[in-house]
Amino acid sequence: MRLRHIEVFNAVMHTGSVSAAARLINISQPAVSRTLQHAELQLGFALFQRSKGRLAPTSEALALLPHMEKLFAQLEEVQRLADSLRKGRDGDELRIASVLALSHEVLPRALAQFKQKHPHVSVSLQSLHSPQIVSALMMQEADVGFVLSNVQQASLQQESLARVPMVCVVPKGMLPPFKLRAGSLSLDDLTGVPTISLDAQDPVGMLLSQLTRESNAGLDHFVTVQTYHTALAMAHHGLGVAMVDGCTALSADHSKVDVLPLAPGLQVPVNAIRAVSQPQSLLVKAITREMQKVLAAQL
Repeated sequence: MRLRHIEVFNAVMHTGSVSAAARLINISQPAVSRTLQHAELQLGFALFQRSKGRLAPTSEALALLPHMEKLFAQLEEVQRLADSLRKGRDGDELRIASVLALSHEVLPRALAQFKQKHPHVSVSLQSLHSPQIVSALMMQEADVGFVLSNVQQASLQQESLARVPMVCVVPKGMLPPFKLRAGSLSLDDLTGVPTISLDAQDPVGMLLSQLTRESNAGLDHFVTVQTYHTALAMAHHGLGVAMVDGCTALSADHSKVDVLPLAPGLQVPVNAIRAVSQPQSLLVKAITREMQKVLAAQL
């Protein structure tokens, strides 16, 4: 089957009619019919049964569908990459992908300094999870990514910006004052206290899960969340103690919570990542340096 056959097949499978498929891919109805006929002629079997203006897929078409969808997804990736390459030619645009934990406080402060030095540069920011940032860089949909983890990917280059401590965000009144006066909290200090857990698939969540297992602390996991700022919001509402990175804790409302370091100290790496195949631009270097300065000043 040719690429045109795959496009038409996919359109008909998703719409169920020649007319709807024609509208979806912006060609004429006769062109859709001819392409289907040509595909069936090449394959040697029917792809659809025609009945009362509708097209029902044959068993052969249903068997082909998952493989066709994979091919179509790859075609879409090629188109996305071509679009990214075209847009990336603009020297006055900086495309950033960042985890949400850095997008609330650290990155805005870095961008404020960046804007003073590069007032005519247009910045686009995507707040994503780490795997999505890796994908965006590999597809050249971003120039630089900022993550709270170490990325093991041969096609990406990683630069260490800082190591930030894990902290406990404690709702006011949830722990006795003598524990707060100690200046830090261990997992044993949180025994029997409701805690907000991070998803174990998250890099920081994995570290916390390992630490909890090793300490044998009897934590009361009230709720599990996928983002650090969601954990912080839960603590603000008094639902439990949130263990988050120091960057997220910069957004803490100290009228509602106390923030104390987690003991023993657990640190999380902050890294800038970019595609090895792309030369590091002056703009990427500039925003990376500003991020490094903000992290050093705040943490």
